[in-house]
Amino acid sequence: MVLDILCQHNEKFLKNKNENKKRVIMENENKRRIIVSKKIKIGTLISGGGTNLQAIIDSCANGEINGQIIFTGSDVPRVKGLERAKKAGIDTFVVDYRQIIKSAKEDMSSLILPDDFNIEEIRAKQHLICKDKGLDKIDFFLKSRAVAERKLLDNILPYEIDLLVLAGFMRTLTPYFIDRINTVPDRHKIMNIHPALLPAFPGTDGYGDTFRYGCKVGGCTVHYIDYGEDTGPIIGQRAFQIEDNDTLEIVKQKGLELEWQLYPECIQKFALQLLL
Repeated sequence: MVLDILCQHNEKFLKNKNENKKRVIMENENKRRIIVSKKIKIGTLISGGGTNLQAIIDSCANGEINGQIIFTGSDVPRVKGLERAKKAGIDTFVVDYRQIIKSAKEDMSSLILPDDFNIEEIRAKQHLICKDKGLDKIDFFLKSRAVAERKLLDNILPYEIDLLVLAGFMRTLTPYFIDRINTVPDRHKIMNIHPALLPAFPGTDGYGDTFRYGCKVGGCTVHYIDYGEDTGPIIGQRAFQIEDNDTLEIVKQKGLELEWQLYPECIQKFALQLLL
């Protein structure tokens, strides 16, 4: 009789265990379906050919990213990246930084600064230019960039994006712009990819600096933007071997091929964290 009771108890236990397992599987499947059906709104900024942009466009199209690119902006007119975006049916715009900076150099007083621009506040926050460069140089940089960044913001903010992706955007963003995208404290919304294994070799020529230093390992880093130059929190990294006979062009190509894999993965990581 005791044996019968034990058998009945075990059968009941196994039945409940199986039912719980089925319920968890169904809940996970329902959650997966909900996540797949949702998409974050992604904005992109570029300066050139847009190969990283294309990788992100393709990953959104094939479902590897739960997101949709809703605009692509550029600081340079008529670059190939804009053609890629238009071909994919993505809204585009241009803010011509070069023309704005040229006008500022010709006549600084001609600049119409944004109403919400406070030079003392932005000057105190920025970590892009050393103070020993002189106040005039710092203020010229911050004021001219604020004019350009206000034009960027006027194009960007109506879209109400979840994430802004810098896909080869070669302009440094100042605190004026960053604070108007990152409106929730400690919640980063601007993502960048850098051609080196940060914190090594920040700046505009990461692969070149890596190669010239004689490193035997190179790589790329996806990180969030903060007030410094390539100093924001790291999201993901990929590395590759640099062989003795590799040229700089080979190093760049190895890096780019990893960038095209890493960037979509990091964007998807952000998307899942937002959607779950």
